[in-house]
Amino acid sequence: MVSSRDTFQTRAPLAVGDRRYEIFSLERLAARGLDASRLPYSLKIMLENLLRHEDGKSVDPGDLEALAHWKPSGSPEREIAFTPARVLLQDFTGVPAVVDFAAMRDAIAALGGDPKRINPLLASELVIDHSVQVDAYGSPAAFRVNADKELERNRERYAFLRWGQTALANFRVVPPDTGIVHQVNLEYLARVVFDRDDDGARLAYPDTLVGTDSHTTMINGLGVLGWGVGGIEAEAAMLGQPISLLVPEVVGFRLRGSLPEGATATDLVLTVTETLRKKGVVGKFVEFFGDGIASLSLADRATIGNMSPEYGATCAIFPIDAETIAYLRFSGRSPERVALVETYAKAQGFFRTAATPDPLYTDTLELDLATVVPSLAGPSRPQDRVPLAQSKELWRKALPKLVGPPKKDASQKAGERRLETEGGNPAPKLPASDPEDAQPGAVHARLDGHEFDLAHGSVVIAAITSCTNTSNPSVMIGAGLLAQKAVERGLESKPWVKTSLAPGSKVVTEYLRESGLMPALEKLNFHLVGYGCTTCIGNSGPLPEPVSDAIRDGGLVAVAVLSGNRNFEGRINPDVRANYLASPPLVVAYALAGRMDIDLYREPLGRGRDGEDVFLRDIWPSPQEVRDTLRSALTPEMFAEQYADVFRGDEHWQTLEVPTGDRFAWDPGSTYVRRPTFFDGMTRAPQALRDIDAARVLVLLGDSVTTDHISPAGSIPKASPAGAYLIEHGVSPADFNAYGARRGNHEVMVRGTFANVRLRNLLAPGTEGGWTRHLPDGETMTIYDASVRYQKDGVPLLVIAGKEYGSGSSRDWAAKGPYMLGIRAVIAESFERIHRSNLIGMGILPLQFAAGQNCESLRLDGTEQYRIGGVSEGLAPGRQIEVVARTDRGAEKRFEVQARIDTPVELDYYRHGGILHFMLRQLL
Repeated sequence: MVSSRDTFQTRAPLAVGDRRYEIFSLERLAARGLDASRLPYSLKIMLENLLRHEDGKSVDPGDLEALAHWKPSGSPEREIAFTPARVLLQDFTGVPAVVDFAAMRDAIAALGGDPKRINPLLASELVIDHSVQVDAYGSPAAFRVNADKELERNRERYAFLRWGQTALANFRVVPPDTGIVHQVNLEYLARVVFDRDDDGARLAYPDTLVGTDSHTTMINGLGVLGWGVGGIEAEAAMLGQPISLLVPEVVGFRLRGSLPEGATATDLVLTVTETLRKKGVVGKFVEFFGDGIASLSLADRATIGNMSPEYGATCAIFPIDAETIAYLRFSGRSPERVALVETYAKAQGFFRTAATPDPLYTDTLELDLATVVPSLAGPSRPQDRVPLAQSKELWRKALPKLVGPPKKDASQKAGERRLETEGGNPAPKLPASDPEDAQPGAVHARLDGHEFDLAHGSVVIAAITSCTNTSNPSVMIGAGLLAQKAVERGLESKPWVKTSLAPGSKVVTEYLRESGLMPALEKLNFHLVGYGCTTCIGNSGPLPEPVSDAIRDGGLVAVAVLSGNRNFEGRINPDVRANYLASPPLVVAYALAGRMDIDLYREPLGRGRDGEDVFLRDIWPSPQEVRDTLRSALTPEMFAEQYADVFRGDEHWQTLEVPTGDRFAWDPGSTYVRRPTFFDGMTRAPQALRDIDAARVLVLLGDSVTTDHISPAGSIPKASPAGAYLIEHGVSPADFNAYGARRGNHEVMVRGTFANVRLRNLLAPGTEGGWTRHLPDGETMTIYDASVRYQKDGVPLLVIAGKEYGSGSSRDWAAKGPYMLGIRAVIAESFERIHRSNLIGMGILPLQFAAGQNCESLRLDGTEQYRIGGVSEGLAPGRQIEVVARTDRGAEKRFEVQARIDTPVELDYYRHGGILHFMLRQLL
């Protein structure tokens, strides 16, 4: 790493006990006339980052002066270069990153360079947590069955990661069945203050990071500045490339008071999500302050930070304080680390106390914690909060829009089966939205000796899952206590509910067992199914066949209730149309009720063994019960024991056959890991930019299209282009695995792009799923097949969309897939931050309609031919450029759009055809 020029002479000693460190001191910077004492906490961290990386090139004294003199009321104009201390990956996004590193080694060798130059320069850590699926549940054997299936399905991927661990420097892998990446980060990986050797001294500086999962922001609860980026951006950071961004606006969120009895951290975060999404904080930093912070545990803060992507903020950070230090000590960090964090934070003005003056912010809002009430969010967006007291009423209002196609008769079903058998693939029709089309009748089903009726609103999945809540002991203990009380009263989970418990780390099961609550959870069928991101990422596994058949035969709107952070359409399970986020105790409650159409305040969950009605209030644990149980069950020794040898893995991991060599030996027959074509034909110098002419629209979309819609991570349907590809390559449908597990194979992923079963392409009205019309002939076909035809004819392609295009997970394939489909530009009303960056990283031009304009106001229907001028000459950050839309009859419509290339560095990436191409040429 390049040593700082330290123009302002801020390098200073720091004594921590008998240890000596050096720091870049903000106090010394203030003595030079650059006082940062009233800066937001997050900007103080960024200011130190600039001090430490001042090289006169990516960071110069003017950048330091601009940030130190940050004006809260100013609009973002200054570009700065942020260099994180480390990069965090999970396996869905990490496998493609390692694939790209392997491909880049091949590419640089082909151009005459040294493959060994392709290495992470920053500490890079990957946690395998996204590949376990809930196949088995409701039995003590569920964990072992799912773990064995995970290894069987992913052996090739895991061997590839083991190769990366040995071939690449600065790269470590946490093996499967350990925990969810963000909880492992919170409990173990996060340093809070980093230290390393530097010119013979020991340099201390803030632990900062970027991660390939949007929920990297969970670590903000620990006072660590970090956020999610696309996998493409992360790979560049791993190679030492600073992350270019405009000095952000920082919104201060004042918290007052404390949570009332009955409200959980989940209810708080759903309230915060709703509030901030309404406020509008996309692309901004959010920072929490106020006396209410002191009433929140570290886990509560992490829960709030975790859902930053759901309200659109880049990060959502809490300052370091006494609670931070207590958590580090309790979670088993070394005494030396804890002392360094506390001493460093106080020396730099990072440590908050009740006497600390409030920072200056761009804007502020506040929340009285006492006003938080029990809540859900759904049925398809995390920001759509539903007060529990109104859940029944709001469910009934939501139902008409969720109802599927009219129930099919036997002849229709037989025809569909025949088409599938014969290879046909008819475009499915849109679901009916008229309440009169709803199918109100129940469908009778039998399962494991039980007979029951399913109807609209039947809860068929109840999952305690995801990083958001399983990291929080209070809500996990709350779920266990509620289960214990329910069992004591004689209640049982309904037989049609697929239940699961997927903790974020092994520490969770330790304290659940120590508290004696695990038997009650298991009695209600909440057995351990795995340590990883399961239902929340779409790895819910198939529903029991009788339940699935009843849903499909009846056209039922089935419901999933999960303690996750994502509930987008088509994400959780293909048989489930409505998904609600809830606290773990409420997940258990809905498993007992078995239906969404219930008022949990006034209607009983069921009858106890004494024949009396049992209400939710009868079994809801008090805050004191939760605190007492936590105090007796959770110990620091649990953290130390579970993380003692976290990188070693079990016998299965250790005995994997691992490829060797500096360059990966690609298997041409592999359906999991293939050399991507991104670098094929790459030259040492970039080609000149060209205008986009005679382009066609491949996909025309409305508002709030997520990366789940663009690049789904769920199951791979047999009757889909990706399914057909796998069958052609000898893979049986039972072994398809999920899209996420196939991210190392570009052939599968390009076929899965825009293949979400709930996608509604307005260019192909009357369809749902991955369908479009090929133009100008108007033939309806899959989006993939149309793209192949267009590319064969040399036709560039566009996507046109509404507001918040690309919200959701930080999926690199949501940009890689469109690139491989031949999409050259996306025109949208607005973009989510990560996806916009990813598009540029793949050489796709993001363009934004002028304020108040969209397809409707411009009377565009997507059938036109488009010309985008001003690209070949004079393209600049934020420039207005003209688009000409020509109908097939020759009529023209002209309008201006803004190039959402926001910084000069992003323009460099675009000129080179993407960020990885830029990095390769830099290394040459």
